[in-house]
Amino acid sequence: MNEAVAAADTAWILAAFTAVSLMVPGLAMFYGGMVSVRNTLNMAMMTFGAFAVVGVLWIVFGYSAVLGNSLGGLGLLGDPLEFFGSSSLLEAPAEPGLPPALVSGFQLLFAAITVALISGALADRMKFGAWMLFAGLWATFVYFPVAHWVFAFDSADGSVIGGWIANTLGAIDFAGGTAVHINAGIAALAVVLVLGTRKTFPVSPRPHSLPLTMLGAGILLFGWFGFNGGSALSAGNSASVVILNTVAAACAGICAWLAVEKLREGRATSLGAASGLIAALVAITPACGAVSPLGALAVGAAAGAVCCFAVSWKYRLGYDDALDVVGVHLVGGILGTVLIGFLADPAAPNGAAGLLYGGGFDVLWRQCVAVAAVLAYCFVVTLVIAAALKKFMGIRADQDSEYDGLDVSVHGETAYVLDAVGLTGASKHGADAVLGAEAITAEAVGDAAKA
Repeated sequence: MNEAVAAADTAWILAAFTAVSLMVPGLAMFYGGMVSVRNTLNMAMMTFGAFAVVGVLWIVFGYSAVLGNSLGGLGLLGDPLEFFGSSSLLEAPAEPGLPPALVSGFQLLFAAITVALISGALADRMKFGAWMLFAGLWATFVYFPVAHWVFAFDSADGSVIGGWIANTLGAIDFAGGTAVHINAGIAALAVVLVLGTRKTFPVSPRPHSLPLTMLGAGILLFGWFGFNGGSALSAGNSASVVILNTVAAACAGICAWLAVEKLREGRATSLGAASGLIAALVAITPACGAVSPLGALAVGAAAGAVCCFAVSWKYRLGYDDALDVVGVHLVGGILGTVLIGFLADPAAPNGAAGLLYGGGFDVLWRQCVAVAAVLAYCFVVTLVIAAALKKFMGIRADQDSEYDGLDVSVHGETAYVLDAVGLTGASKHGADAVLGAEAITAEAVGDAAKA
């Protein structure tokens, strides 16, 4: 690689890093708008809290555990001490190429966002301190090993051994369908089983600001181009194809979700559009380098339609996934990863042929094994972590805190200040009445749910 190409690639990943960094506030707004006004700051704090905790751990040993030389050559975990403290990342590469510090920063965001995704399932009822500790433990014992399996590749000269899914199994996951979305989705399911349902379940509080949710979804779309396109690790044709496939899937996902919603409920909603967008982006994440643009439309449409049905499974099965992390990220991640086995186009950057392109079952079985391995490992380890935290420190907020809202009871703040300053007596009275009505409604819904 010559210096000019290396400089172009570095500039592109710097831009991708910037785009992905906006996914942190984007996710905070996306989740924050979907909860009640009394819990929106807590939701945002869970996102930013996960970002902070995971970022610290990444600098200390996370990068090494994910991208370091595999311990014992087993492909299970990178050596946590190889790049301990990240000091060795200060040096420029010996040959023209991406600076290791930039690769580390880019992957740090992947780790932080994956952990933050889980928080949506736990809305309205988890202790903030327990969440912060969970974020650190989960990143250490679940995300870092699984990310090593998926994102760490063997070096060309064989001196560095990477993860078993990427190298031994040879499954395709361009930007994190397994390590990010399936991982976060199945973890969310495990934690909610330990955490229990909200008092109002199966009736959920109404989203307090759908415009905020749609704005968050739009910011996530912007960041996703860096998330997927940056995973090409170069400024060239692969990144371009990936971005085209990403936007194609996004458009198809919105259309499919709204169509299903209209047929089932007689209306197409803004929350449905935002949800269809995210579901499609989840599904195309592993497949964006493996399919054609028509294949991307198929992946996005399938995700939008299937996930629209999947979000209602929680009512039948009785798990309280507050913001549908399971229905969107778990189901969408599995769908996108498995569909590679059918739709992989050898002309796409990954160069693999799926079942519909004459490749037989070779790609499909590899994708299924990767999905099963991540599901099994993540669910069991997450269940152990959540159960241990519940036993030793408690993870559920107390009843009064849940009723009053976690914004005030945990953080001592309110999202929107409605006091006498700048308000007439009548308008202040009206504002207080609105908040009081919300509290009364929540209590009534809780009583009805118990009955």
